[in-house]
Amino acid sequence: MAVSIEQLIEQVSESELLRFVTAGSVDDGKSTLIGRLLHDAKAIYEDHLASLDRDSRKAGREYIDFALLTDGLKAEREQGITIDVAYRHFATPRRRFIIADTPGHEQYTRNMATGASTADLALILVDARNGVTTQSRRHAFIASLLGIPRIVVAVNKMDLVGWSQNAFEAIRHEFGQFCTKLRIADLEFIPISALKGDNVVHRSENMPWYQGPPLLSYLETVHIASDQNLIDFRFPVQYVLRPSSDFRGYAGTIASGVVRLGEEVVVLPSRRLTTITRIQKGFEEVDYAFAPQSVTLCVADDLDISRGDMIAHPANVPWIARDIEAMLIWLHEEPMRLDRYYLVKHTTSVVRGRFTDVMYRIDPDTLHRQEAKALALNEMGRVCMHLFRPIMCDEYARNRSTGAFIVIDPITNFTVGCGMIIDRSHPYTGSTAAQRVALHQEQITVEDRSLVLGQKPVTIWMTGLSGSGKSTIAYAVEKRLLADGRACFVLDGDKVRQGLNKDLGFSPSDRSENIRRVAEVARLMNEAGLVVLVSLISPFRKDRENARSIIGGDRFLEIFVHAPIETCEERDPKGLYAKARQGLIPEFTGVSSPYEEPDQPDLKLDTTQLSVDACVEAIIGLLREKRILE
Repeated sequence: MAVSIEQLIEQVSESELLRFVTAGSVDDGKSTLIGRLLHDAKAIYEDHLASLDRDSRKAGREYIDFALLTDGLKAEREQGITIDVAYRHFATPRRRFIIADTPGHEQYTRNMATGASTADLALILVDARNGVTTQSRRHAFIASLLGIPRIVVAVNKMDLVGWSQNAFEAIRHEFGQFCTKLRIADLEFIPISALKGDNVVHRSENMPWYQGPPLLSYLETVHIASDQNLIDFRFPVQYVLRPSSDFRGYAGTIASGVVRLGEEVVVLPSRRLTTITRIQKGFEEVDYAFAPQSVTLCVADDLDISRGDMIAHPANVPWIARDIEAMLIWLHEEPMRLDRYYLVKHTTSVVRGRFTDVMYRIDPDTLHRQEAKALALNEMGRVCMHLFRPIMCDEYARNRSTGAFIVIDPITNFTVGCGMIIDRSHPYTGSTAAQRVALHQEQITVEDRSLVLGQKPVTIWMTGLSGSGKSTIAYAVEKRLLADGRACFVLDGDKVRQGLNKDLGFSPSDRSENIRRVAEVARLMNEAGLVVLVSLISPFRKDRENARSIIGGDRFLEIFVHAPIETCEERDPKGLYAKARQGLIPEFTGVSSPYEEPDQPDLKLDTTQLSVDACVEAIIGLLREKRILE
């Protein structure tokens, strides 16, 4: 059916947009694949195709070299490699696409990170002859680090291995095993030949053993609608519009969430409450707006709001932080320095700050953590930063817009690093309700309750791998204490996640919040005079130390329930290790996430050597030694 130009433009503009980045080792065929994809999808104009034909003949090739379509730099064509990021746009009746063709050479890892920063999907090419290389792992890790939820592994040059299914399956197994250590929600493998066009747009007859879709069909149908964060409303103010005395509006792009006319909002960092009176999108007024629309908001009150401020919902606000922790990719030849100041560009604000610590550097080949005092070009690691003014931020895994920042050299104005916020040093919920609460002066003290119960309140914090025996021992100790007439209670990880913490996942920030909440509950129970037995994996020392500071060092006993991971896997009472090895459970402690053993626990119990009864006796002995039980 013939359609008008206006109808075609409207159809294309309203179709869904997928941004994807291509990556892989040198000579894996990224640029050739993009050229072939555009050609077979009929997305190259005739004059451009004729120009490619002429350039290919000049280069001495008897066929059209589709790599020349994106390799536009002279140095790229001379060397046959991609150096800079090249962007291409094309559309099909189902979806619009923006492709970022990024370099494969290790020297240009920073360029790959730049192209991947806004992508919904990563297309990683693997040469069927060479298998999974260091750069393949590096790019998968960077894609995971940048929060790209899905990866397509295109096993290219299948024609050069005789269309072998065994070669494809070997790569699929090796790459899949590596990705179990990463946070990747969707992993797909497609065997292709970019040069010949097999399984690029049309299904290949040379690989009848492959029953999946060709690459373009997968790109057209992969689900991305749920990636957009429509829960956390974040509106960084970019510009204040004041065209006349009776109009003041705040312009910007909605980073995430939805805003509606008449809603109450809070302005940060001033924390002043107001109401949305007008929402202007372009030249029309609307009743609601959502990310990533650019709008102008008007509010009911005359408030001091300027560029860099943020508007959010009062019950759901970002962190207001001056001290942050982040994963950082260093992008400059001059290494990071802890003794100098940098500029941090976050949403619409620019603040001065400095790095206070490099916690570790990550080896992208093995994902092992290495000690480091600074990061050099293309290196990645976890860092701590102190900012001169607070920023309104979220964890990057939850909100890519408010969780990302770039680091700028104030002298040269070069972008020297890009960071993804993963933690905060000083927790802040932003709730204005907590500031209006005044504590009532109690007339009964903790000592009064302890005297009645004949015991001192304490929290016995039991940490260890899943399957080490923490919960079994905790409930056995509870049974023993109750038999002796003691008042106690067990806070088990599974128990609290079914109620108190059922809204939390297993990301690093959610795990920290899980431990913080349990520590707060344990503190209240201690104030009631109870002995509290906490059974949590709590893998990170920092989180356990935070729990100690909440509960109080004089009421906190740390017990390390130790068993080798091999023993824990053999026990595997819930089948979790098996699922983690299959990649079904990301960020699983001991498999794809580390466990940091306590440095100086009050008691260490080796459950491969001690029975449950022996462990109970050891804990009771510790309580008597500390004069907890009288």
